[in-house]
Amino acid sequence: MNGYLKAALLQASFFLLACAPPQENCALGCPTGGSAQTLVRESYTLNNNPRTHFANWVAYTVTPASQASNRPRHWQRDPGLPAGDTLSPADYKEANKRLSVDRGHLAPLAALGGTTDWPTLNYLSNITPQRTALNRGPWARLEDQERALANRADVAAVHSVTGPLFEQQRETLPARADIAIPDGYWKVIFIGASPQEGKYVAFLMMQDVPADASFCAYQVTVQEIERRTRLKIWPALSEAIARRVKGQKGGLGKEMGCG
Repeated sequence: MNGYLKAALLQASFFLLACAPPQENCALGCPTGGSAQTLVRESYTLNNNPRTHFANWVAYTVTPASQASNRPRHWQRDPGLPAGDTLSPADYKEANKRLSVDRGHLAPLAALGGTTDWPTLNYLSNITPQRTALNRGPWARLEDQERALANRADVAAVHSVTGPLFEQQRETLPARADIAIPDGYWKVIFIGASPQEGKYVAFLMMQDVPADASFCAYQVTVQEIERRTRLKIWPALSEAIARRVKGQKGGLGKEMGCG
């Protein structure tokens, strides 16, 4: 067996093994409609898009034990993906200076820094170029509330799935003219046994959201996120329950400080 064929078989085996996400990362089934490149890790499960070079979605669960502050950021290309399907640190050269974008985590570092594989959170498959105002403003405050939920005595875990939104051709990375930055970001959260209980919420924020904006102003339905991303969220829900909850804004926003 030549080296190329052996490497291809090993890669295929990796993705086959990764196609059965652990229940703790995808409590109601991982989103469908993405690519075949699914990576399963302790701290998160990620579906990569080899066309955009970013994740289609990342699913993770936050608990008090999963959290840790001040973990260092050592950016790396994801060794679990083909080199041509993800980015390297050099691809972000000049991005912050010229586009005012940060390397924004999808599965958050503070929320999952207590996991044993926390360094994988800094793999660039879990990172996207997010506007600094958004990343350090309303998106950061949303992640703060996500952790606050997980620290409540009556909450066992916070189940989240998040990802970028691509709807039109926008600016590209200065070092990679073939890589477009996302138009926006979405996040879907629920607590309890199922969204059927009403303890869920969804947000969608575009890149131009100002730093002082309230994340509460960007609540949407899960149905809207599915329409705009072409993904199916919570595929394990029955069709009857899915139709009911996905078309309504859940009640969890009020417990996150939204009126």
